[in-house]
Amino acid sequence: MTASWNDWPCYLNGHLSRLGDAQVSVMDRGFLFGDGAYELIPVYGRRLFRVNEHLARLGRSLQALRIEDPYEREAWLDLLRSLVQHLPEVDDQWIYLQVTRGVAPRNHVMPRDIEPTVLAYTSPQLALTAEQRHQGLSCTTARDFRWQRGDIKSISLLGNVLARQMSADQGADETLLIRDGFLTEASASNVWIVRDGALLGPAPGELLLEGIRIELMRELCEELGIAFNLCPIAETELPTADEILLTSATKEVVAVTRLDHEPVGHGALRGKPGPVYARLYEGYQRAKLLQSL
Repeated sequence: MTASWNDWPCYLNGHLSRLGDAQVSVMDRGFLFGDGAYELIPVYGRRLFRVNEHLARLGRSLQALRIEDPYEREAWLDLLRSLVQHLPEVDDQWIYLQVTRGVAPRNHVMPRDIEPTVLAYTSPQLALTAEQRHQGLSCTTARDFRWQRGDIKSISLLGNVLARQMSADQGADETLLIRDGFLTEASASNVWIVRDGALLGPAPGELLLEGIRIELMRELCEELGIAFNLCPIAETELPTADEILLTSATKEVVAVTRLDHEPVGHGALRGKPGPVYARLYEGYQRAKLLQSL
């Protein structure tokens, strides 16, 4: 495995280099304002996973920010596949992709006719450990104090950073966010509950990101015969849920077994990963083999 992040292959504005050698102007609006969008795309067995969905969401985020998408789909695919090949000793990778508005004199008004800055690099995956999957994760809850356009996958992530640090300060793995008494998402994950064998999650909207794994969970539930519904989830439903799950590009699907220092679930499975999680995790592993390009 590549020894240092400095050596990971990096694409920046048409040039391939070591990540440690890549540089952008201090006048880049991504640096000054967080004015840009990003994606994190998993690679399994050197094949891109759900890449069409990731590129479509990038396009939606850029459109919402009024940044022109710099490449067509096939050009993006060529670029991403080239990066995978430049990390030849690693089969499972994560590609980080970022587009900012570009370089211009500092002004809150969006400048016209500037070239977007395009950054992409790939790294070895750092997956959850077998122990984390066996024991499940610990989470805390907090007020969702972020801005109200959570549907844009913006690089302006200070609110998410602050939220995640709140759980880290308590030795927990993630922070579940509550707005006006209802669950939105976590600092870097979508959140699900299981009730009476059904998988329930908050419906996507302006307050939360439409995670790529939302549609994947729908597909897996249909395949496995698990009831699925996107609906409002009250904060009061979390302590009584049969199971709580997180999904993300990095976590895939994982069980939450402690919430605010209390075990999740009921009876013999209290504080342990549950049966719906187990079935979805197995289904996810099959999808990785079948749905990668």
